[in-house]
Amino acid sequence: MDEGTGAQQPRTDGTAVAPDVLAALRADAQADLPRTAALRHALHRVPEIGLDLPDTQRLVLDALADLDLEVHTGRALSSVTAVLRGGRPGPTVLLRGDMDALPVAEEPGEEFASEQPGVMHACGHDLHVAGLVGAARLLAARRDEIAGSVVLMFQPGEEGLHGARLMIEEGVLEAAGPRVVAAYGLHVVSSILPTGLVSGRAGTMMAASDTVRVTVHGRGGHASKPHLAQDPVPVAAGIVLALQAMVTRQFDVFDPVVVTVGHIRAGSRDNVIPDDAHIEATVRTFSAATHAAAPERIARLAEHVAAAHGLTATVDYERGYPVTSNDAGEADRAERVARALLGDAGWLTAGEPVPGAEDFSYVLQEVPGAFVFLGATPAGDDPQTAPYNHSPRARFADDALAVGSALLAALALDRLAEG
Repeated sequence: MDEGTGAQQPRTDGTAVAPDVLAALRADAQADLPRTAALRHALHRVPEIGLDLPDTQRLVLDALADLDLEVHTGRALSSVTAVLRGGRPGPTVLLRGDMDALPVAEEPGEEFASEQPGVMHACGHDLHVAGLVGAARLLAARRDEIAGSVVLMFQPGEEGLHGARLMIEEGVLEAAGPRVVAAYGLHVVSSILPTGLVSGRAGTMMAASDTVRVTVHGRGGHASKPHLAQDPVPVAAGIVLALQAMVTRQFDVFDPVVVTVGHIRAGSRDNVIPDDAHIEATVRTFSAATHAAAPERIARLAEHVAAAHGLTATVDYERGYPVTSNDAGEADRAERVARALLGDAGWLTAGEPVPGAEDFSYVLQEVPGAFVFLGATPAGDDPQTAPYNHSPRARFADDALAVGSALLAALALDRLAEG
């Protein structure tokens, strides 16, 4: 038995990490909270959007500078990949934190509010970055007892730009040499869960999200003589309604598809029949099977509804992020480690997937792993009514940072202890 990383055989609580090590992780993460929170506040002041995040990257590099890591930056994006080598050989695991912000104008209230007009860390990625740095410090302090390596993945472009896929293409999964054997990530939420509560489930954790654009091609004319034109507007309306019927009749109710038409555009004034009508919708699916089937069925419906009226339709189906699916064994690990680290009250098994999408899904398509949610509702706010992520009023509790750092470090140690 190695009291640094825990016993090689599972303990009675199901973890491979000794209770005193878990207690030390919690205590050290809590003691380090002022420094971790200060980094989070610095990141929050300089939010950046997309794949190029120079200020964020600089803050991350500075925060990692004294930890004796192998650090690399991205070529196609301003990512940071850092490798922590343990004192003994062993497998490699990956921990991820996404770095980008949103084009949201922050409402006043925080002392460390965004200094970039119209840009805000409204999704809590500043906590993800600071928490991952905190986990790196916890692991670096235990380097000699670690058998294996940890890849720290600081990722831009999560908000719709496929940053995780780009980092995989640039070799993040092989950054330590041998390919990583497991990967873990978390996402904070500003409501729904109280601060410090971790929630996850096996299988589908988050939906796939695609975009479909339909153009109905007609022939314009005068509104007083529609029979001399080919009006695309009622055909577009028919497609919108038919889409809602389709998802309840062509897909299993227990493997749902959600189609939301968020944008319809046609014409220029009330007495002019336009040539074209445009529909834009988001498509959410929760399994690989429905994700694969949706494009053909939606295209067929739009084209055939248009044809029934003597018109044509062009369908542009754009793939977004795939389903985020937790490996059953790694989801079980996340629950066991969270309960051992935080107590039974620190874990909530999610009853259903989250309909949002997440590009950590690309990592989980490549290696087993788990993605969980962490409550960060500010003290005094009701989790059921507090503003949710992406709101300009979203606020996140710094106290969640200590839980997130300790949990990520504990997951890495638990997996590495298995060899």
